[in-house]
Amino acid sequence: MSTTTTTETAKRGLSPRFFGPAAMSFPTWAYALFFFIVPLALIVFYSFGYKPDEFTAIATDRLSFDRYPEAMSASFVSTFFATLRISIVGTILCLLIALPFAYWLAVKVSPARRSLALALVMVPFWTNFLVRTLGWQIMLSPDGFLSNWLQGLGLLDGPLDILYTRSAVQIGVVYNYLPLMILPLFVAIDASGKKLREASYDLGAGKVKTFMRVTLPMAMPGVVSGCLLVFIPLNGDYVTATVLGGASGSMVGQLIANQFNTAQNWAVGAAMAMILIISTLVVVGLGFALLKLGQAIAAKLNSVPLQDGRA
Repeated sequence: MSTTTTTETAKRGLSPRFFGPAAMSFPTWAYALFFFIVPLALIVFYSFGYKPDEFTAIATDRLSFDRYPEAMSASFVSTFFATLRISIVGTILCLLIALPFAYWLAVKVSPARRSLALALVMVPFWTNFLVRTLGWQIMLSPDGFLSNWLQGLGLLDGPLDILYTRSAVQIGVVYNYLPLMILPLFVAIDASGKKLREASYDLGAGKVKTFMRVTLPMAMPGVVSGCLLVFIPLNGDYVTATVLGGASGSMVGQLIANQFNTAQNWAVGAAMAMILIISTLVVVGLGFALLKLGQAIAAKLNSVPLQDGRA
């Protein structure tokens, strides 16, 4: 009897641990462990290794920081700053395009048609990333549809000469990452609620003032989420640059991929990847600091001083 009771008690004690609510998070932390933490740890470890000979990609019997100065070549630094510029400009363009569209979607579109509009936003994700980018390669080519159309309207005297430039890469990344900005902005604006906007109108505020003082502050979590969802993967994108940029539109992701796939120098490629990751975190941290500073300044400017206990 005592043995049976002890066994049942042990089962009751183990059940919450292995089969309780905590177990429901197993897919999340397992995915993070095997597809983020372990690969990142390998990249960090390989960045301290070296290439021993022409036929071996990596050796880790002698660890050092020598690969980091080697990775910081003149071509890498210039490509890195070009990548950073494309990422920042692309994120800003996505925000400027997505904000009015998300506002229109959340406020102006009727609930009956909103699902269809959201589905149309998601349509690009139903197609492979590479196929979408190749579509822009065809469209931006000198003998493509866009070139012929602009020449037919008399806006161009000759063929469109934009393919294999940084401008083509900029267009491609904005198109590819725009839905990642629209969706969190839509959710944030939709959650701000119609009643707050109506209350602002009742208090005498116009549409512009209501948007700036009510809707936009309430949508800031969506703005931050959208900027992170766009900026971070855009910084490491190499497919768009390879297809649309050519030699003049290179990005850091291409250099890293070339070190792993072509040069077979995994140590230098891992060092480049770590530099990109660290720099991305620094830029994101600076962005959060500027956001906090802007919010503090705005709160101070909008505050109403009290005199003798009255506003």
